[in-house]
Amino acid sequence: MPDPCPSDSPLSAGDDRHGTANSVLGTSGVSRVRVDSESSERASRAWWDADADDYHRTHGEFLGADSSQGEFVWCPEGLHEGDYHLLGDVAGKDVLEVGCGSAPCARWLAGQGARAVGLDLSMSMLTRGVEAMRAGGPAVPLVHAGAEHLPFADASFDLACSAFGAVPFVADSQQVMSEVARVLRPGGLWVFAVNHPIRWIFPDDPGPRGLTASLPYFDRTPYVEVDGDGVPTYVEHHRTIGDRVREIVAAGLEVRDIIEPEWPEWLDREWGQWSPLRGQIFPGTAIFSCRKP
Repeated sequence: MPDPCPSDSPLSAGDDRHGTANSVLGTSGVSRVRVDSESSERASRAWWDADADDYHRTHGEFLGADSSQGEFVWCPEGLHEGDYHLLGDVAGKDVLEVGCGSAPCARWLAGQGARAVGLDLSMSMLTRGVEAMRAGGPAVPLVHAGAEHLPFADASFDLACSAFGAVPFVADSQQVMSEVARVLRPGGLWVFAVNHPIRWIFPDDPGPRGLTASLPYFDRTPYVEVDGDGVPTYVEHHRTIGDRVREIVAAGLEVRDIIEPEWPEWLDREWGQWSPLRGQIFPGTAIFSCRKP
């Protein structure tokens, strides 16, 4: 699960959470420009390769990322698949995790009896997953590829899932929906979590400053961090709720549910702009549950 930066966030170079990535990639500014699929994928691959160690240091324990058994945490609000069963009974099912990172979710699914496969464009993140599996637990095949062109045959999977992986970081998320629909079998589910579109209009601040809307909800211009030459080093794309629904339907899928997790009373952990303060007022995550007829 990534730690995305919304549209008007201050440059994360001053944030120790991403210090290595910003240093390695030379991030020096923020831009609001259109970015094509190739440039977006190139930036995401480089970013997550450079940020893998910092990401796991900051969020690994919460996500169970370094556990050989893994965990399936859907979002910063702490929803666990073992409690909410958004994928249903996974035992004996072929399951694809899109944008798996170090694959804690795929590893957890395998432990529940699924034939899980993880896919991610970051080799550094996948390597972290391999290292975790060496400590024991189920072995999960990990595939190094992007989400816009899934390297699998038609009707290969019963279920597909993504916990903040890939969807917010690709320029053509419609293509991702179509690709997932292609590799799903009839009756298959596609459940994916993304940053809630409403949080796009607020500053990347977990405190009171993050409660004042400052950007238009309908502005789909990506948030882009760039190096000194203007080359993108980090890209995040925005879609409205309506955009997401139309992408799903255009891919031939049905929307079963949209879950907007409330902030739990037991959780006092901040994650970027996610915080108890903001979470009690508006949602930070949207989980779309879809079905292939």
